[in-house]
This record gives sequence, C-alpha cells and structure tokens, in this order.
Amino acid sequence: MVVQVLTQAQRTKLDGADDALFYAEPRFVHHLDGAFRQRLTALYRQRIPSCAVVLDLMSSWVSHLPDEVTYEQVIGHGLNAEELRANDRLDRHWVQNLNQDQRLPLADASVDCTLIVAGWQYLQQPEAVAAELLRITRPNGQLIVAFSNRMFFSKAPQVWTDSDDREHLAYVAEVLLAQGWPRPELIAESTRATGVSGWLGAPGDPFFAVIATRPVPSSVV
Repeated sequence: MVVQVLTQAQRTKLDGADDALFYAEPRFVHHLDGAFRQRLTALYRQRIPSCAVVLDLMSSWVSHLPDEVTYEQVIGHGLNAEELRANDRLDRHWVQNLNQDQRLPLADASVDCTLIVAGWQYLQQPEAVAAELLRITRPNGQLIVAFSNRMFFSKAPQVWTDSDDREHLAYVAEVLLAQGWPRPELIAESTRATGVSGWLGAPGDPFFAVIATRPVPSSVV
C-alpha cells in the first residue's frame, strides 16, 4: 500500500505537457559539473559491489559508474531511447514515463542497487516509485538518490521548486520512510571545481545524496 506524502498542489509543475515531449530530443551533455560527477563515481565505487545487479533509473547517455568495475548487470531506464542506446554501461534498457506509470517491469527482489541521479526532482508520484523500488530491491540492497542544486525548473513539481537544498534531502527521506524504507543516510557536501577554476578555489556543484538500505526480513520463529 502506497502512503501518500505530498498534496496535489505540491505535485503540480509549470510545464504540464507530457514529459515525453520535453525529452524527445536527446541531450548529449553533462547536466552536472566534473566535481559532482567525480564525487558520485567515488560514492558508487565505495558502495556498490561488483557482483551487483544495478538499476540506473531515470538514466541518460552516461551512468557515472567507475570504469574499472564490471557489474553482474546494469539495467537502464529513461525517457529518451537514443540516449539510453548511447550508454555503453547498460546491458539492457527500457523507456517509461514514471509520472504516468510507476509500475516497474522488474521482478520482486531482483535488484541489488538502484541509482537515481538528478531525477527525483521531476517525480510527481514519488511515493509510488519509492514503494516499487522497495519491492524490487533485494534484502540489504541499496537505493542511492543523488542531486545538486540544478534542475529544469518548469518540469520540477512545486515541492521541489519551493524548497532549498536541505529541505530536498528531508523530503526524499520522508517519502522513503513513509513507504517502509528504514531511516536513510543523508550526505551534503561542497565540492571544488575541476581544472584551473578549482586551483583558484572555485566551488563546484554541491553534492547531495540520500542512501537507503532495504532491511533483511526477520526470521520466522
């Protein structure tokens, strides 16, 4: 059973057109800077074992996984088929609009780790997505939601556009807790820009992450 957290008003966005139209043309660009991407890859290297089945939800043409690690399987999902085909880390992928259909075409307890990078802020039904992720995640499996302070403002629901960075962390955690995920780990870090700007002390994109682990069911006595 999905536990609702948001009001209807919090789900509304400025651009109410079908998301598929907005993402119809591929964008082969990085939406987050090099400092953020390096921190994200380091986190994946630390947290995801090489034996894992990985789901890259709301993915694109890159997955930010460490190049030197080969996983059991990497499954991709997104809204642009051309971007997903260009992502050489994906073993297979599918296209689905999660704001229209939250049911994931994956078996119960079939995924070890799900990644969502700069995507949660566009979900209008995050509760149903969080419940589905709990369903497909194996015991001791993880969900890693990472984001910065960037967004396509017109496509983000009001709950995100009206909040600051710290409130975004609390909001993601609240939705996960409501669907039965245990209390997640929250990460909030500054980064230093790469290249010459970094040498001069310029900041990079701030790094935020929410990490939740599905518990192992209690043994039946």
